[in-house]
Amino acid sequence: MVRLTVDLIAKSSNFKIRKEETVSQHLKKITHINFSDKNIDGIDDLSFCKNLSVLYLYDNHITQITNLNFATNLTHLYLQNNCISCMENLRSLKKLEKLYLGGNYIAVIEGLEGLEELRELHVESQRLPLGEKLLFDPRTLHSLAKSLAILNISNNNIDDIRDLEILENLNQLIAVDNQLLHVKDLEFLLNKLMKLWKMDLNGNPVCLKPKFRDRLILVSKSLEFLDGKEIKPMERQFLMNWKASKDAKKFNKKKGMKNEETSNSYYKNLVLKES
Repeated sequence: MVRLTVDLIAKSSNFKIRKEETVSQHLKKITHINFSDKNIDGIDDLSFCKNLSVLYLYDNHITQITNLNFATNLTHLYLQNNCISCMENLRSLKKLEKLYLGGNYIAVIEGLEGLEELRELHVESQRLPLGEKLLFDPRTLHSLAKSLAILNISNNNIDDIRDLEILENLNQLIAVDNQLLHVKDLEFLLNKLMKLWKMDLNGNPVCLKPKFRDRLILVSKSLEFLDGKEIKPMERQFLMNWKASKDAKKFNKKKGMKNEETSNSYYKNLVLKES
């Protein structure tokens, strides 16, 4: 296995140093580092790379997120398909906008407090023990409430996503191949997420429920794509007209029953008076 060090970076073919520069001077200028699929199993001290903004370390064997406290300019971090079991040592990455952690061993989404610039979080397909599901630390959700716009939680055995209601600026939710079952839970969530325009729930049991798509379209005015299929204005208007007609019939029926009860009560009282 290999540890990511400044010496390794300096020896890479992408490291092109000018004659008048020292290695440390060039390291300070680097903004992108790509060591994906290089058998990396750990991160050493990279603090010379002060201006690092994008770090590609996907498809490696990293078990812990370490030694990134220096990377205060980091905006994109790609750590998918590693062996990470704990989300830790990320709170100093104040400028982080996109975090990719899919295909690891993470059981709890946590440790992201203070990352107020984070717009995308990808944590799909965690390799969890049989029967376990991905969980969300309420403190992390609260911290991401105003910033997070895109969330991918696919294939994580999740059966309830109502806690995501706090993510008020979420506009894309990808939650395919989970265990979501109840349409009412999704209606509740859509009533809260007023900016959500794309949601993908393919592969969940709830998708097989009668009128599943119709019910969600009626609840959310912002939703434009559901399960990869566009919601066209004509479709939404048809469903709205259908619901209005159904509600009107229900109201009239209820009103008729009430009138009938009032009428029966009147005649009953009249008969009692005459007798």
